Amino acid sequence: MNKTLLSLACGLALLSAGCSNLERSRDLADPSVSGKTYAEQVCSNCHGLDGNPVSPGFPRLAGQQTEYIVNQLKNFRSHQRLDPPGYQYMWGLSRHLTDAQIDSLADYYNHQVAKREPATGSDAKELAQGKKIFEQGLPEENVIACMSCHGPSGQGMGPFPRLAYQHSDYLIKQLNVFQNTQQRPGTPMDAVVHPLTGDDKSAVASYLQAFPD
Repeated sequence: MNKTLLSLACGLALLSAGCSNLERSRDLADPSVSGKTYAEQVCSNCHGLDGNPVSPGFPRLAGQQTEYIVNQLKNFRSHQRLDPPGYQYMWGLSRHLTDAQIDSLADYYNHQVAKREPATGSDAKELAQGKKIFEQGLPEENVIACMSCHGPSGQGMGPFPRLAYQHSDYLIKQLNVFQNTQQRPGTPMDAVVHPLTGDDKSAVASYLQAFPD
């Protein structure tokens, strides 16, 4: 064996030895793997290492309410969430999660810092309408203020999720699910969003993405 091949072989051997003792999360049925490791090695592919995803199609989990994450992961695990991302991705990933791992994942994301992004393409009028819906609702349409359940700073409260800094594309997608399907059963959102127009949904989603400090 020449010196180059020998060096390569030794390097690979050392790398394998160094990785052999690492906690690995690729075995999704291993109850000993911590939630933190799952978050860093599996969930990060879609949600980012710190719960701040690059793609607007995936929800921002950083700073999310622990109770909300626990509830959603258990709903994925039991197949109660029927929206396409649920059965395409999360059903399989959550299938073998233990309650302890779910609690650990929720705690990990709750302690991450959510990052705000500007609401590109939104004007002052649209953001003002979104602020109105968030703070006052639409009384003439019997739409309650978002802050009634999600908190005055959009931070979420217990089983109600944090909305502040969430991607507007993701929020609109979920509002459409609540409004037009039965894929997210068991929440009050079906009735809340029913009267919202497309412009209403776009306005409140843009406002929440760029939520003011």
